[in-house]
Amino acid sequence: MTTPRPVVAVLGTGIIGAPVARNLARGGFTVRAWNRTRIKADALAADGVHVADTPADAVDGADVVLTVLNDGPRVLEAVRAAAPKLAAGTVWVQVSTVGEDIDAIAAHAAEAGLVLVDAPVLGTRRPAELGELTVLAAGPESVRETVQPLFDTIGSRTVWVGEDGAEGRSSRLKLVLNTWVVALTNGVGEALSLAKGLDVDPKLFLDAITGGPLDSGYLQGKSGAILTGDFTPSFSVDNAEKDARLAAEAARRTGLRLDGIEAARDRFARASAQGHGGEDMAAVYFASFEGEGTAGDSDGSGRSADAGPRA
Repeated sequence: MTTPRPVVAVLGTGIIGAPVARNLARGGFTVRAWNRTRIKADALAADGVHVADTPADAVDGADVVLTVLNDGPRVLEAVRAAAPKLAAGTVWVQVSTVGEDIDAIAAHAAEAGLVLVDAPVLGTRRPAELGELTVLAAGPESVRETVQPLFDTIGSRTVWVGEDGAEGRSSRLKLVLNTWVVALTNGVGEALSLAKGLDVDPKLFLDAITGGPLDSGYLQGKSGAILTGDFTPSFSVDNAEKDARLAAEAARRTGLRLDGIEAARDRFARASAQGHGGEDMAAVYFASFEGEGTAGDSDGSGRSADAGPRA
């Protein structure tokens, strides 16, 4: 006989949370979802997800609760709101990027009698939609049989980092990984903005780098977004700014000086102030130019007739 699949509550149905909930429902799990802005969750009903009005309604009777929210304070706010219907012993899978707020999350889990699995994910919209996230998990052996089928449904790979989610090893590993992602994204943006400034055909940059040791799928993807002006978000500028801030704060607390991540945070913040906060993080490209959008904007909209350099 097969073991019944756990009832799963998903708190947060944004860029990552929505496909996570959808894939779990399609994978045979009973899924209840809540989102602060309900309209973002309502679309999941067509996939068999029960959309709840409150966090407490979502977690009522759930075996596993996944939090997929923007940051640590919002995660804690949602779980505290769920407290009236959140039974002691429930497995809490913390999927969000929360940085060192994991310590406050772990303290709340202990106080409420919840079993914490710290499991931030590596990946953006498309990997989430395809069920190809990388799950960075830390939690006790006693619940791995329960949560591994979830991870196998939403991801292509699970990296078990430790046996105690409260230690925050997974969340701190995520900060290290995000530091690299931020560096790559800013590198692409600055290289292409310099090409524009020097009147260098960006196609020559890509021709020179393609197929060599400095090439990568990430470089090609973010370059493509900039060159075509398609900034449909797979991960937004504002979220990237938040992640850069979390990494910078963690570094400062350990006495490290990470000049690149500090500068990256400023660049994301500047691109957001120019009106690109909801666009894909590749729009950090615009931070290289004075005012809004690219150099040469004529209408003050943040998007010129050539929204990016042309290949």
